[in-house]
Amino acid sequence: MDHDTFIGQVQARARLDSRGAAEGATRATLETLAERIPASLADNLAAQLPPEIGEHLRRVATAPDQPDTGIRMDPDEFLDRLAQRAGANKRKAAHEARCVVEIVGEATQGSLIDKIRQSLDAQLAQVLFVGSTSSIT
Repeated sequence: MDHDTFIGQVQARARLDSRGAAEGATRATLETLAERIPASLADNLAAQLPPEIGEHLRRVATAPDQPDTGIRMDPDEFLDRLAQRAGANKRKAAHEARCVVEIVGEATQGSLIDKIRQSLDAQLAQVLFVGSTSSIT
């Protein structure tokens, strides 16, 4: 999947009014996810995404002040960070993140998306992997 297709799908699925909003939702989701999952997993995910999109993961996962493994955070803390980055309320940011994660799953191959799900605690995995049509926050 190329960059334009990925962003177009985020825009359509999240019902965003612009490509810029879709870019912002993608950036916020992947940067926050990169803080949470192990750096090696973030790097593997970035390698399967278009370079411009994978950069959101690499920028955070390889930052000198980031640990080698994911930061433990409960779903509320994850959603707070996500909402702050997205400039949206938690409910809207969660919906956008579910859309991005769903498209990431479609854009990647193998069991990578399952490894990401397994690296999260059950509550956070439920929030992110419930699908774009759910309203769970």
